[in-house]
Amino acid sequence: MQDASGIVHIVDDIPELDGHTGDLVLVHTLEGFLDAGSAARLVAGALLGELEDGDEPPPGGDEAAVGAGRDQQAAPDGRVVASFDIDQLYDYRARRPPLLFIEDHYEHYQAPRLVVRLQHDRRGRPYLVLTGPEPDIAWERFIEGVRAVIDRLGVTLTIGLGGVPMAVPHTRRITYTMHATRPEILPEHRSMFKAQLRIPGSAQAILEVRLGEWGYDAAGLVAHVPHYLAQVDFPAAAVALVNGVRSLAELDVSTDELERAAEQAMTQITQQIGDNEEIAEVVRALEGQYDAFERAADASLLAEGTELPTGEELGAEFERFLAGLDRPDDRP
Repeated sequence: MQDASGIVHIVDDIPELDGHTGDLVLVHTLEGFLDAGSAARLVAGALLGELEDGDEPPPGGDEAAVGAGRDQQAAPDGRVVASFDIDQLYDYRARRPPLLFIEDHYEHYQAPRLVVRLQHDRRGRPYLVLTGPEPDIAWERFIEGVRAVIDRLGVTLTIGLGGVPMAVPHTRRITYTMHATRPEILPEHRSMFKAQLRIPGSAQAILEVRLGEWGYDAAGLVAHVPHYLAQVDFPAAAVALVNGVRSLAELDVSTDELERAAEQAMTQITQQIGDNEEIAEVVRALEGQYDAFERAADASLLAEGTELPTGEELGAEFERFLAGLDRPDDRP
């Protein structure tokens, strides 16, 4: 079935949903703007069964290397129940899809896809996962397409996931910001922000705005990724997001593989930081700020009066650090 906007095709016959009378959740994890630490991509891999036992997420960095790494992952589980016309949404020149050139020919073209898959949690409960690149253009038409999926498949709650860089240390509990179209949707939580923020728009955020205007229930979780790790894979953020989905929607989704990847990443990060006292000093400063926030109920990580290094000051030190994490001979 083609929706009215002509931007999404929805499967007409989905026997797996016949007779389903419970809540149906749609989780969307779009790669692009809200993907610090590759949190959205790693969560998508966990929800779609792309990380098998013993696998590790591919390292961040070069697009071709990332594409090649994804080739080695397991194919995603779950039946495709809706697919968006990517040619109407994607700017190929801004984000060129990777492919390989081997001696005298091209192969392994990684065509971008924006699809909705039907999954089941460990208790057999169905849920939907929308994954792919964040649309570059036609956001309102994309949102109309998502609305068509919601109406056609009977979605009762939409949850967006992502990651943003924050002045937090990797050595403390990874937290996230929760938001929703109605406060009643959210479990009891503590916001790390006590001020009004003007932020750049994203397809995910505007989707939540529009769904709220139309009377649909929608929520979102954004993991707080240490800003010095924003450009590399940070599985701990993905673990936090999956746990957040559990609290919002009571989905029984495994985090075993993500937790193993997070432990390996933490070991490597600790080793790298141990080799540079200046970096370690910055991390200790962030730890002090974080601990002060935890002790003060009314505190905010954006509180005035806290002196932290500027982005320029951090950049020179962390450039070598990130380069070390991204060495091709290292395990991710």
